Amino acid sequence: MPAAPVDSPPRPPVRRTVAARAASVLVLCSAVPAALAVVRWRPLMVFDGAVARTTHRWAVDERGLTHAFRVLTDWVWDPLTMRLLCAAAAVWLLWRRSAWWTACWLVGTCALGAVLQQGLKAAVGRPRPVWPDPVDSAHYAAFPSGHAMTATVVCGLLLWLLRRGGAAGILWGAAVMPAVLSVAGVGMTRVWLGVHWPSDVLGGWLLGGAVVAGAAAVHTRWPASSE
Repeated sequence: MPAAPVDSPPRPPVRRTVAARAASVLVLCSAVPAALAVVRWRPLMVFDGAVARTTHRWAVDERGLTHAFRVLTDWVWDPLTMRLLCAAAAVWLLWRRSAWWTACWLVGTCALGAVLQQGLKAAVGRPRPVWPDPVDSAHYAAFPSGHAMTATVVCGLLLWLLRRGGAAGILWGAAVMPAVLSVAGVGMTRVWLGVHWPSDVLGGWLLGGAVVAGAAAVHTRWPASSE
């Protein structure tokens, strides 16, 4: 008599698996610039210094463009603005969809990103660029860039929710374009204004991406049945 077949364990959904793997890869990638910044790896220091000196010289010469970048980075792409956008999205989810789990997940992920960002700043303790003729100023340590990480987390989460909700075509393009512009633009402005090294911005992007991917895996793992 043939033996009864052994049931194989259920496979996790593809989306969850991809998100979890992406989070792991991004965490490992973000650890590289963090470690190199801690040990002050000379090639990275040379590259960061060369780019920072060049962009600072441009910032001093191009005062009009520098002013525009300050408005963008201090108001449009500021972490507070990004978090208010996240809060507005959470309120909309509660008001129009009664999506309590997703709203709490969204706010909680943004809060977690802020905690990780400040914790890493304290742990790495990288000094910011110092100039005799600064065009802007910033607080706390340099790595990772809080502006770059916050923009990546908020824009990434909102895009993921839109895609999960079925956004496509013109609506999807209208969402992707400003999100990409915000994430890329805020990183560029932080280096241009002389308050971050290029690798700080790269670290912020990678860490922000890791938070988004990890949050997507969590939401896929424990979806709210009522939503």
